Amino acid sequence: MISVVQNVAIDCADAYALARFWSEVTGAPVDPEGEPGARETQVPLPGGPVLYFNEVPEPKTAKNRIHLCLRPTSTRDAEVDRLLALGATLVNDLREPDGAGWAVLADPEGNEFCVLRSDSDRAGQSDGDAP
Repeated sequence: MISVVQNVAIDCADAYALARFWSEVTGAPVDPEGEPGARETQVPLPGGPVLYFNEVPEPKTAKNRIHLCLRPTSTRDAEVDRLLALGATLVNDLREPDGAGWAVLADPEGNEFCVLRSDSDRAGQSDGDAP
């Protein structure tokens, strides 16, 4: 017997607004039942789990113990720029001058996530298996 990951639950203050942000990040649409003011909203990822946004009364107060890592289809740096334009904030820039490393960003409610090197970024370096 095994368990299958059904969704990744993300507590938030505004489920619909945060779902719309992550919809833009992933290119996956917000569930058609989602609407402004809904306490729960989902973004079903193609071939993967559902991002499930659940409104809670308390604000985020500490670093996430679990987070999403994104591997862009464009370059890592272009994706960081795109996500910043969508409303993300840069938390920690761990990109190296030689192209290695990643960037830690936060969504509009402060939930951290990482942007890793793309496959094309990784192909250009000898340590192609590293993030």
